[in-house]
Amino acid sequence: MPAKLVVTDLTHHYPDEYTGESVHALEKINLEVNEGELVTVVGPSGCGKSTLLNILAGLLPYREGNASMDGVKIQGPSSERGVVFQEQAILPWRSVAKNIGHGLELKGVPRGEREKRVSEFIKLVGLVGFEDKFPHELSGGMKQRCAVARTLCADPAVMLMDEPFAAVDAQTRITLQEELNRIAIATKKTILFITHSVDEAAFLGDRCFVFTARPGRLREIVNIDIPREKRIWADMNNDPRFIEARDKIMRLVREEVLVSNA
Repeated sequence: MPAKLVVTDLTHHYPDEYTGESVHALEKINLEVNEGELVTVVGPSGCGKSTLLNILAGLLPYREGNASMDGVKIQGPSSERGVVFQEQAILPWRSVAKNIGHGLELKGVPRGEREKRVSEFIKLVGLVGFEDKFPHELSGGMKQRCAVARTLCADPAVMLMDEPFAAVDAQTRITLQEELNRIAIATKKTILFITHSVDEAAFLGDRCFVFTARPGRLREIVNIDIPREKRIWADMNNDPRFIEARDKIMRLVREEVLVSNA
């Protein structure tokens, strides 16, 4: 598969908001994300995972190294790279349907076509019957489904997800993970997914990038060779491939946490 995202020798420093001193967030990051691949990124707190995502989203300028998509250097935001954050970034004064179609409105897509595509994504994320509800009428899980659908509906080539399920309860999180897996199968989107959860990283990722303690370096890439169609939580906990990948990621992360606490 061709590389969709390429990061080469990416190093980043930023000023600490309290002391004004320079914080070394990333050091010589080299990685590739292939087209149609879902990769997860884990590491100790403060290892630069979100910094990397913000650079790939074009939200954070950088000076050292290079980050590119389809061979073009990333120098700012683009509709080709959709972002889903931990906080439900949906508009409180707009219904579910209007939130999901917001990007299409901004693009000037005709109403008929817009409504057709919105309807498709409402079905895809399981929000049928909630089209006219407003965010305050939704559960946390439904809000995140709406945020994911809004990003998907705008049809970006790449989805960047920064701990999107961290704020929901455990059972909802499991459901959302299975939903995202189903969406990945249906859309074949290229997805980079940041998480603190080792289980989540092993369940979702085709590969998992394990970062070191700050400054974040790419310590190891763990391959998770399990077909997407078989990624159901009821089965995964008994799958030796999942157990092996999860335990390896856990060991690597724990070693880095010990380093960061030393």
